[in-house]
Amino acid sequence: MPIEPARFRLTEDGTPYSDSFGDVYHSSDGGVGQAHHVFLAGNGLPERWRGRARFVLLETGFGLGLNFLATWAAWRADPDRSASLHFVSCELHPFCLEDLRTLHARWPEFAGLAAELQAAWPGPVPGVHRIHLDQERVCLTLYLGDARDGLAKLSVSADALLLDGFSPACNPDLWSPKIFHLLAARAAPGATLATWSVAGDVREGLRRAGFEVEKAPGFGGKRQMLRGRLLRQTHASDQAGALAAPSSAPVATPHALVIGAGIAGTSVAERLAVRGWRLELVDAAAGPGQGASGNHAGVLRPLPSLDDNRMSRLTRAGTLYGWRHIRKLIAQGHAIRADAGGVLHLARDVAQQDKMRAVVERLQLPPELLRFVDADEASRIGGWPVATGGWYFANSGWVQPPSLCAANLAAHPGQITRHFAHKVADLVREGTHWVARDAAGKPLAAAPVAILAAGTGLTGFPLASAIPLVSARGQVSLLRASDASPPRVVMCRMGYVTPAIDGLRCAGATFSVDDDATGLRALDHQENLDKLEAMLPGYTHNVEPDQLDGRVGFRPASPDRLPMIGAVPVPGTVAAGTPLADVPRHPGLHVLSGFGARGLVWAALAGELLAAQLNAEPLPLETDLVAAVDPARYLLRPARVMATDD
Repeated sequence: MPIEPARFRLTEDGTPYSDSFGDVYHSSDGGVGQAHHVFLAGNGLPERWRGRARFVLLETGFGLGLNFLATWAAWRADPDRSASLHFVSCELHPFCLEDLRTLHARWPEFAGLAAELQAAWPGPVPGVHRIHLDQERVCLTLYLGDARDGLAKLSVSADALLLDGFSPACNPDLWSPKIFHLLAARAAPGATLATWSVAGDVREGLRRAGFEVEKAPGFGGKRQMLRGRLLRQTHASDQAGALAAPSSAPVATPHALVIGAGIAGTSVAERLAVRGWRLELVDAAAGPGQGASGNHAGVLRPLPSLDDNRMSRLTRAGTLYGWRHIRKLIAQGHAIRADAGGVLHLARDVAQQDKMRAVVERLQLPPELLRFVDADEASRIGGWPVATGGWYFANSGWVQPPSLCAANLAAHPGQITRHFAHKVADLVREGTHWVARDAAGKPLAAAPVAILAAGTGLTGFPLASAIPLVSARGQVSLLRASDASPPRVVMCRMGYVTPAIDGLRCAGATFSVDDDATGLRALDHQENLDKLEAMLPGYTHNVEPDQLDGRVGFRPASPDRLPMIGAVPVPGTVAAGTPLADVPRHPGLHVLSGFGARGLVWAALAGELLAAQLNAEPLPLETDLVAAVDPARYLLRPARVMATDD
């Protein structure tokens, strides 16, 4: 469902007011005072987070973000605070950035924190947004959409619940029995709650959901508020939450062995290292990003659909998180070759062009993320005459994968031990550790947790035989090009072509399953040129395929084109209807694979998802999407034929 930004006006006393809901955004006695009295003190904070590794809060309505800013500020001011703070919230009508800046200016005590939040503020895009703040010690997981949907799809075990939003009389859906039961299902044992509402239906609804509640002195002109605690866990009716619940406790020893130093392995290593893990990174190559991740350039952009299916949502989330990750590393001083200068995806014909226009009209995403352009505008953007229009992703672009792999490792040099030029021939469990051995049986590295991120090399590990991975040979052609020559942006249509990068542009790529030929083939260069000519008529004139340079890579692909992220299942028969959470797994063994041609799209978010799972944190994706990428999914359904895509 498209996200409609909030609209507001100020009352005579300056309190933000919503005409749509007929209610104020916070108490007229002061939003910050209300946050401290009702939501912090009502949940026993800051005392309850002291001495803990992490503390998790779950809020029903983000609004202006005052509760979040007040919580963040109180956490920073407490010398005995938890090591990390997770704040999870839902918002159906988020403020646009300009309005948020205007409103936040009324609280100068939060100026620094508010500026950091505003710099990371997402556009009105539905779904989960993972926002890292305060040197990644604070994590805001923001679901944009209806809270009833968000709470049903968020994977979180909350220590404190903040019931906020417009009043029950003005917005009854946010105070419904369904909301209360979902909150109980996402509350940790001993969780507390606080809210300014003492309505009888609210008290009774919370009691029926398993909470013990009591009235307490309210804030300002409101005589009473409500606070409570979870007495018993209820079971939410939504199946998605049960399918992909996080583990009940983080891994005891934060030490992992990662096999593979491509875009998958370096991404999860970086995401674990930022959480304080020690990593043993093993790869047969002499350095990072030498296998399928070694291309001169790749494309980082989403793939929308009319029904906003799993592929559409996952590639959108991966693109947004991936570019945030790249910008963060660049801001830290790491030399990543990347440019979000735009991507044009041209239609094959008029019929597909009409479908692409319908997708844009249906999704109603921010124009910088997705908009439709006709053939004339596409020709102007790309700098070359084209026959059809299509999608324009203004904030997407190209990335040089090896530079991103190197930056992932350089971000935490003291925590990642590199074991390059060592091929892992075997992985065995010895006591509490996984041990990687070479062909001679010599141990290379060991850790309690092992992560298989070896690309197509995954098929060489019998422990992962339940995962139906295939190798897809891809040949990229390199064309010499002068700077600023057309096309000036990445262009796609059955294949892709990049702008000039260091005197070369990439065109490709072929996709050949179970083809192990490592050498360049003129026939494959011709296939890439044919795709390029169909995209940009007249562009390949006088280009001879046997004169081109290029590169061959072998990409790990999955039958349903979605990645495989999570604990490795034990091979065997699983009864129909078995929940994913109940499928037997190898203890401490995980996988990141199946990225196919979208390694750049999946990698950063996949690393964050697995790191969150290993640390028992709120997950950065909706639970139905977590289930969709679970590597055990293939044990619960018939095998599918490998699909290709445009």
